[in-house]
Amino acid sequence: MVYTEQSLQALRQAGDELADATVATLFERGEVGTFNTLMRYVSTAGQELPDGLPEVARAYLDETSAPPSWVDWDEMEKARLFFIDNNVHISTALSFASMPACYVLPHVAKLLSTTHGLSYPSKRMAETGQFTVYLMRPDAFEAGSRFIPAAQKVRLLHASIRHHLRRENRWDTETLGTPICQEDMIGGQMMFSIQVLDALHRLGIHMSEEGAESYFYAWRVVGAMLGIDQAHAPQDLDRARQFSDLYMTRHMGPSEEGAQLTRQLIDLFEEVVPGTLFDPLVSALIRYLIGDTCADWLQVPRTRWDTAVKAAPALLGILETIEDNSPLGAWALDRLGHLTTVFELSSLTRGRVMHYAIPEHLRKEYDVSSAIPRTRRWTPPGPTVAGH
Repeated sequence: MVYTEQSLQALRQAGDELADATVATLFERGEVGTFNTLMRYVSTAGQELPDGLPEVARAYLDETSAPPSWVDWDEMEKARLFFIDNNVHISTALSFASMPACYVLPHVAKLLSTTHGLSYPSKRMAETGQFTVYLMRPDAFEAGSRFIPAAQKVRLLHASIRHHLRRENRWDTETLGTPICQEDMIGGQMMFSIQVLDALHRLGIHMSEEGAESYFYAWRVVGAMLGIDQAHAPQDLDRARQFSDLYMTRHMGPSEEGAQLTRQLIDLFEEVVPGTLFDPLVSALIRYLIGDTCADWLQVPRTRWDTAVKAAPALLGILETIEDNSPLGAWALDRLGHLTTVFELSSLTRGRVMHYAIPEHLRKEYDVSSAIPRTRRWTPPGPTVAGH
């Protein structure tokens, strides 16, 4: 598939038929509250559904209870091992590259503002981190896992936002397109996949083409489970690059909401990191990963670390070489990465256990558990440029 301005414009009007129909029925029948209450007790795949669950919700959960039939499980295992080997770097890329890349899209920043997303930056980050951890568990698609119910609820959450904004006439569909449309859902998939890989490469992380392709493949599977029409979704890294570049150039620019979201993101991580000495590093890292033009649009402050942070690839390259050549060094760095991920997630959630739900007033809730142990480590060959 070759993406064009015209083909992407068509995707701006399309939502998710199955989830949209389910949510519309729940709201029309006044069953959202009942659904949320009962779904708090459905947190693992294969769990018996509670009595009293609205029939339309039961039908939706049955239909979405399994991954796509085309999943290649060998590729999914390669993706999991790639994540284990790079989890702290992936967390860094998500926080300081992918999230700001979302904010540099004015309509996405406006959507977050309209749905009260500006008020809960730590919850947004916790949701992103926990969803990724669920996905990369070895039992993610087996009975007892938390990933499939999380994906089912996120899909309904997106549909509820579309329903609410349309019903309340709080979204200019003619100008901005359908909220969380197919183009934006595919764009979100790119934020979690190819833009993460780009950030890893910019940081100097050693990874193979095979590992990068497997990681992208895992997010293809996620996209299908979140309602992306696979007839229009990129099937490989080359087409993902084409889509991502066209999507970003079509929409990116400055906005007040984007700048405010970025300021909250910076404040959040400055609060998480003890002391104040390294506070400017947060802004410097964002600027390094997304570039000066986007950083200026988001009003990322310039700091004394802007030059020093450019040495990060060289430093990480040394650590990567140690990891590649020393089993003990690999174990120590993997363990440090695991602990860093757990610390970041626990800091963002402040120890609370939360749940996904369809928001009656667009209020998100989350569900948090511990990260996976690091096992069966995948050691990449020499450095390559992923996704090009």
